[in-house]
Amino acid sequence: MSDHLAGGYDLVVFDLDGVVFLIDKPIPGAAGAIDRLRSGATPIAFATNNASRRAADVAALLTGMGVNAEPAEVLTSAGAAAALLAERLPAGAPVLVVGAEALRAEVRDAGLTPVGTAEDEPVAVVQGYGPEVGWKILAEATLAVRAGAAWYATNTDRTLPSPRGPLPGNGSLVAVLRTALGRDPDVVVGKPQPGLFRTAAAQSRAQRPLAVGDRLDTDIQGAVTAGMDSLLVLTGVSGPADLLAAPADRRPTYVAADLSALFRPAGESRLPAVGDEARPGDAARLPVSGVESGSGDGARLPVSGVESGSGDGARLPVSGVESGSGDGARVPVSEVGAGLGVSGDEVPWTELGGWRLTRDADRVTLDGSGSPVDALRLLCSATWTGVATSAITGGSDEARELVKSWNLPEAT
Repeated sequence: MSDHLAGGYDLVVFDLDGVVFLIDKPIPGAAGAIDRLRSGATPIAFATNNASRRAADVAALLTGMGVNAEPAEVLTSAGAAAALLAERLPAGAPVLVVGAEALRAEVRDAGLTPVGTAEDEPVAVVQGYGPEVGWKILAEATLAVRAGAAWYATNTDRTLPSPRGPLPGNGSLVAVLRTALGRDPDVVVGKPQPGLFRTAAAQSRAQRPLAVGDRLDTDIQGAVTAGMDSLLVLTGVSGPADLLAAPADRRPTYVAADLSALFRPAGESRLPAVGDEARPGDAARLPVSGVESGSGDGARLPVSGVESGSGDGARLPVSGVESGSGDGARVPVSEVGAGLGVSGDEVPWTELGGWRLTRDADRVTLDGSGSPVDALRLLCSATWTGVATSAITGGSDEARELVKSWNLPEAT
């Protein structure tokens, strides 16, 4: 097995917003990491829920940021939605498009007829993100669905990460129609549905792909559904508190501050497998030297100048990175067992990379110092077994700072 994380996989599938760039600003280090993968002959794909750009436009945007990319490597929810509509509808069928011109073009190229009003009697409505989407087209979509048109959403991401913090995403616009119609879309095409991941793997004939994303509810859940290992990077939407509270179907295989973790030992980013039967790859994963330990990321948790946030927009500092819990709720914490975690009969960890974890009744204490990512991994070994707690307390100055910055429930 390779001595670095990416070397154990034959395809790396990257999300874009929050992983490679924020809106149109590259995330520091992302281009270099992708180029390094290419130099090692690792196949790469890009899978994005953002329906406002076509594959060629995405490839051009990436190239302009210093990331070499070909249109054939890019999979978008807009393209996937148009292809699915073409499979299900007769050629030339009218489809009301809510979204950017890129989505209209995908529908047109799929052999269907994009329209803009309910009076055109569309047989389907397809809704994707577009910065110019307004009340008028949302009203037309509402009327069309009420008249019997099938309702397709390219994705339901509530927010988009940006340098200024989270902004409304397509999920927020889908919520407008959901409120007006009193029901959900008939079909959601993008992540967390597994289609984009499975298409990427099929195109590369990959047997062991790795998905890389910043959102637990789309990127990571989609990877779990597709049966893939996954890496959560803390440069986008989901933050430490979100990860600690993640249900089994949203738990990544690895967590890291940024993409540089792809070139360090897998054990430095590996998350515990306790209590997460839904996570797909554990049977195939092996421990590093029998024990998971080491520095999570060389103490490089902050990504300079980058802000991100939770789906709800509550941004909290994480050693220089803005991030936050999806709802600020209390985080469940388990009974803590002895020993470090190993793959197979894994138990909760009590020590990792200079950090120590102890439990007293319904309170857990994090003590020591070290990499913030190691602290996060250690806490996951407690929270993921599902026993609730009233507080997570920092026993050292560094631990208290992390607990505070991550918005974890503290003892009073």
